[in-house]
Amino acid sequence: MDPSVRKIFNRGFTDQKYRDFLNRLNDNLHAPVPFRVAETPVFLTAAFRDKLISAGNDIIDTILQPGFKELTERAIPDKWRVANENGHPHFIALDFGICKDDDGQIVPKLIELQGFPSLYGFQVHLGNTYREAFNISTNETIYFNGLDEHAYINLLKRTILGAYQPHEVVLMDVNAPEQKTSVDFYLTQQYLGIPVISLSDLQQEGSQLFYETDGPKKRIKRIYNRLIFDEIDNDDTIFDRVVDIRQPLDVEWITHPNWFYRISKFTMPFLSGDYIPKTQFLHKINQIPANLENYVLKPLFSFAGQGVIIDVTESDINNINDPENWILQQKVNYEPVIQAPDGGVKAEIRLLYLWPDGNTKPTLAINLARLSRGKMIGVRYNKDFDWVGGTVAFMPR
Repeated sequence: MDPSVRKIFNRGFTDQKYRDFLNRLNDNLHAPVPFRVAETPVFLTAAFRDKLISAGNDIIDTILQPGFKELTERAIPDKWRVANENGHPHFIALDFGICKDDDGQIVPKLIELQGFPSLYGFQVHLGNTYREAFNISTNETIYFNGLDEHAYINLLKRTILGAYQPHEVVLMDVNAPEQKTSVDFYLTQQYLGIPVISLSDLQQEGSQLFYETDGPKKRIKRIYNRLIFDEIDNDDTIFDRVVDIRQPLDVEWITHPNWFYRISKFTMPFLSGDYIPKTQFLHKINQIPANLENYVLKPLFSFAGQGVIIDVTESDINNINDPENWILQQKVNYEPVIQAPDGGVKAEIRLLYLWPDGNTKPTLAINLARLSRGKMIGVRYNKDFDWVGGTVAFMPR
């Protein structure tokens, strides 16, 4: 992390500035941000930024290799397989913990990955608000590949809208207005002009889908999908009440739901490199490691850290009834490199890629960061702490 920029930021930080920052952040939003936003951004050095880019490139190369779809067929649960899958994901998110290697060097280590959208709209607003509230230098940027805000929004439009008009594309989630990420939904609506709808708003006529918002019924050509099937997994009758989106429909998915499973924890055993923790499918392990304190046990089909066993025992492994749906992953020990007024804070950086149709590969575009003092990154593990929560990383242009 960049100690010079950090020193300048911390020297000028006050609680009143943070309160003013939050007021600016929430000003004119559809609703106040419902999750904790950290007191500070992350400031990356050029060297660490380049390590992140290199680590991301290695993973993207694996996703681009011939046969990746065949390799990940088992990742898609039959219950949630959706028809008319396209050739590539439109969004890829790679989560890296900031760690220290055996030589004492600060390095990124892959935590998880997903072929699914993240806060592509909110991070623009968040970065702008940090810059304004804390007077962050214009020499620092939240974007990669020489992008600025204008170029980034254009890339986002190309990815989500494609050749269609905004009214032909909808952002859809199971109950969109009530999601914690709805702040991102409505900012995306501002940037792109697309409507935000819930699963129950879909209307089907033959193989075509329609929606109604403030006017006549409109045809849906593309769905910017924000629905994760885990959220409706316990409702066995949901498709008796709403359109069954798994069936063949005359609509394009941005990104297709199957990619959520293909690019996920399921992919990690197929990855290797200096920035990848050793990961194995549980059912393929011949001998349980003696040093289980150095491993975590993760279910393949869960999100937001649910079901993860951090302090693994041999009995935990023996009690797993479906080992083919679990991975045993070498534990990643976060290094508290972010200097808060009262000590170090751990951090995670999410690299966010965009892959519009017509491009041969995804473009690393923007980032998301999260700060933590708890055992894991995430709101539920960081209650009652300060200098934790969602943020963004700035880096030299």
